[in-house]
This record gives sequence, structure tokens and C-alpha cells, in this order.
Amino acid sequence: MTKTTHFGFKTISEAEKAHKVADVFDSVAARYNLMNDVMSLGLHRLWKRFAVETSGVKAGDRILDIAGGTADLTALFVEQVGETGQVWLTDINNSMLTIGRDRMLNEGIAVPVAQCDAEKLPFPDNFFDHVNVAFGLRNMTHKDIALKEMLRVLNPGGSLTVLEFSKVWKPLQPFYDTYSFKVLPLMGKLIARDEGSYRYLAESIRMHPSQDELKQLMQQVGFERVEYFNLAAGVVALHRGYKF
Repeated sequence: MTKTTHFGFKTISEAEKAHKVADVFDSVAARYNLMNDVMSLGLHRLWKRFAVETSGVKAGDRILDIAGGTADLTALFVEQVGETGQVWLTDINNSMLTIGRDRMLNEGIAVPVAQCDAEKLPFPDNFFDHVNVAFGLRNMTHKDIALKEMLRVLNPGGSLTVLEFSKVWKPLQPFYDTYSFKVLPLMGKLIARDEGSYRYLAESIRMHPSQDELKQLMQQVGFERVEYFNLAAGVVALHRGYKF
């Protein structure tokens, strides 16, 4: 029997999902940063800064930035770890990864870069002090497998941060739905010239686990001391867990 999964609100075969997600990010890569600024009113920059500050990363640490895309988080982590540390920029999508790599080079910073699937990380066990994934987990077909891989490559005592869209405070749900399904696709059409990809974004957020569900999933795969922080009334949540 063919295994199925979600692509937004649609049910498709697991084999299809990776290709469809790749098509989305190939389409939006060139205007990805601009759309982030417009649709979040610039708040995504504060969310990402909060993720880095909450990570506890220090000078000399080795960091893995999964689904790092255009390198917003990578650049911030580079500041934290200094010259003695190392930050790996990774993404499954070549279009996004190329933008992030070129951005870092244009800023005079060379970081190791790898195009890879988070469900099959090409790194040894106990290799990183911290792993981060921002706005990427919801696009992964097998979130549990990806989280197990993140746990595997972490050093004992290391931590994971997951920054992701989540479940908004219930009284705001009607307004958020209107924004997500009416305004956001229109922005995508006008700015990114891709209405469908931003409709998928809104749908994928609704299919992603809630704050408590993701906390439970992280605990189930082996993370300890898992906690989360709601940002912007739950529009976004930052989860943090440790490997011991």
C-alpha cells in the first residue's frame, strides 16, 4: 500500500511530497526574504534573534543550522560562536542554500555548507553542541525521524531549538485565518508572483503539530527538559530540548 502524507490540506504519496516542497521553495527563493519581511512586518527577525539568544550557544561551539535557507540564523550563530566556533549551513533545497551561501560569502564569511535531507543527516554521532531548525520542520515528511537524527548528531549536554509557526491564541483565530487564507496568498501573488506557494504555507501551518503536541513528540524521540515559548500570541513558538 502506498504511504501517504499531507501537503497542505491535500493527501499525497510520501514520494511526491519532497518534490512538491522543492517546487515551492524553488519558486519563492528569490523573493523569500522580502516576503518574510512583508508578511511578518519584520517580526521574523526578532523571532530569530530570540531563538539564538535562547539557544545558550557560546563561543567555540559547533552549530548545525538545518533548513537554514537564506542564512538568517546562520549569520546570527556565527556572531555567537566567534572565530573558534563553527556553524554548518544546511538545506535540502539547492535554490535556498545557494542564496544563503552567497549571502555569507558577500559578507566576507565562509561557512561549511551541505545540501542534505534532515531525515538522513550526513554527520557523525555526537558532533554538534547545538542544532537549530527554523520554519523547516513542518515541511518534513517524517518529523519523528528528523528529530531523532537531530538528537543523534548532538553531543550529550547539547540542545535543539525548533522555531516554527504554531497554534495562535484562540480568540485571534478568526482574524488569523482571514489573514492566512485571503491576505497571504494575495501578497504571494503580487510580490513573489506565486499565490499557490503561499496558500500551501498557510495550509502547512494548520497541519503542523500544536505546541504541546510538538513538545510530546520531542520527548518521545528522546529529548529531555523540553519547553516552549509562545511568540506573537502563538503565531510562532520556539521549542527547546536537551540531549543527556
